[in-house]
Formats: sequence, C-alpha cells, structure tokens
Amino acid sequence: MKQYVVYKRVSTAAQGRSGLGVEAQQRDIDLFLSNFSDAPYEVIGDFIDVQSGNDDERPELSKAIDLAKKAGAELLVSKLDRLSRRVSYIAALMEEKKLVLRVASMPTADSFQLHIYAALAEQERNFISLRTKAALAEAKARGQALGGMRDKTMRRNEVVRENAERRARSIAGIIVPLREVGTSLRKIAAELNSAGVQTAQGGVWSATQVQRTLLRIARS
Repeated sequence: MKQYVVYKRVSTAAQGRSGLGVEAQQRDIDLFLSNFSDAPYEVIGDFIDVQSGNDDERPELSKAIDLAKKAGAELLVSKLDRLSRRVSYIAALMEEKKLVLRVASMPTADSFQLHIYAALAEQERNFISLRTKAALAEAKARGQALGGMRDKTMRRNEVVRENAERRARSIAGIIVPLREVGTSLRKIAAELNSAGVQTAQGGVWSATQVQRTLLRIARS
C-alpha cells in the first residue's frame, strides 16, 4: 500500500488560526490523492509548521521527514514553496536516498523538474526583491526635497500602490476572463489561493482584494 506523510506550512499565526492557508494546501493534497495517487493509499502522518519558508529549522518538518524515511513513505506537500523557499535546501532533500518527495500541485514532476522549478521560483523572488528596492530608491529620489516622516510615509504608500498596480496587470489575464464568465469574486479568490498566487503584499486573496484588483485593471 502506498503511504504518505503530509506536511503543510503557514507563514503566520493568523493564517494558522484562520485555517485559510491550511485549507488551501489540504485541497491540493486531497486532489492529488483522489486523482493521481496509486490506490489503495494511506496517510500515516500529518504535520504543520507556523514559520517562514526562509527558515529551514522547523520542528514539524523534521518530524515529517524522519517518519517518511523510517516508514518508506513519500513526503507529500501541496506546493514546493511550502517545503522551503531555498533551492539549496530542496536540492539537499531530493538527494537523500531514503526520502521521496511528492508535490501535489505538480503530480507528474520528477526530481529534475522540481529542482528546475525551485531554482526559477527563487530567481523570481530575488528579482521581485530587487525591483521593490529599486522602486523605493526611485520614490526616495523623487521626494528628496520634501523630507520628514510624513513624506517617508507618502513615498512608502506610493511604492505599495505601484507594486499593487503592477501585480494587478500581471494577473489580469487570469481574473478578468473568470469575471467575464460570471465567476464570483469569492470563487476567483479561492482559485488564486488554491493555485498559490499571492497578493501584491504576499498574502492570501479575499473577495474584496479581487474587486480592488479588477478596479485597478480597469483604470490602467
């Protein structure tokens, strides 16, 4: 019988209490088990950490890995970034001979494909960080003569707005067609969360945020 050890991670205590992040990950895992897993199967462990993906010292992840190795089970996560945001850490795990990694949202991906995806995702995060720093520097340059705490707040708000508008344009091709065929705002938010698409501030989507994004797209 195929055996799995499930691991989930949320970044904040608020996400953990609300269940939003956990529920989205569990949906991905359930879809994988129902549609792609060998049958019969058994989930022999379920572990959750409330920590940043940049922190590789996570007690529940260590327990999940130990159990998977001991039982010869596959370590199942919803998305690769739930395991870690560091490609070096993911690569090290995939090199462990006694550990088999399975990603629910990429059910047919092999180790090589997962490694490539992790590397590309890390590059994207690094680029976003550089872009944000550049936008802050530009905003600071535009407001140099003003000075003061109020102007710092204005510059910060301007950067947030620019990032939100840039983010809105980048996902217009996803949410606009859904809205045009009558999909509810709440359903669109659920689809974005399930697919692992984050808001401009790196959080989860709500119906209100989808509506604001659609308005930004309309104004652009």
